[in-house]
Amino acid sequence: MRREFSAGAVLVRRLRGRWVLAAIRPRRHGPAVWALPKGHIDPGERPEETALREVAEETGAHGRSLGKLGDIRYVFTWDGERIFKVVSFFLVRYSGGRLGDVPEAFRHEVAEARWLPLDEAPRLLTDGGEREMARKALARLDEDV
Repeated sequence: MRREFSAGAVLVRRLRGRWVLAAIRPRRHGPAVWALPKGHIDPGERPEETALREVAEETGAHGRSLGKLGDIRYVFTWDGERIFKVVSFFLVRYSGGRLGDVPEAFRHEVAEARWLPLDEAPRLLTDGGEREMARKALARLDEDV
């Protein structure tokens, strides 16, 4: 079984006194799909670096890592081959950029980027593992407040 490794982020900021996270609508899925920015780890790249790069590529914003939240593990089939995948997620605090200013080279991947209320993300994100990462982010931020 082939193995794949990716990394992503829960990019957060405070807006009007409320925590929000950056979510994307990938072009390859329908308009009802909301996801977290993530992608393949490049050779020689650390997962945390990948998470920060993917945030910039898929949202137009950037931030600093506050540490790892956890991993999502699953198996899927692609062209008849079973693949075991691990996606490592990091909590990232927004530090600049404009959400939605997706670089031209990545606009074919992302239909939209939007700030969503973090406390509603477990209901709004499509993937169960990503919903769990949003819950972990909220719990960690609540600890720090």
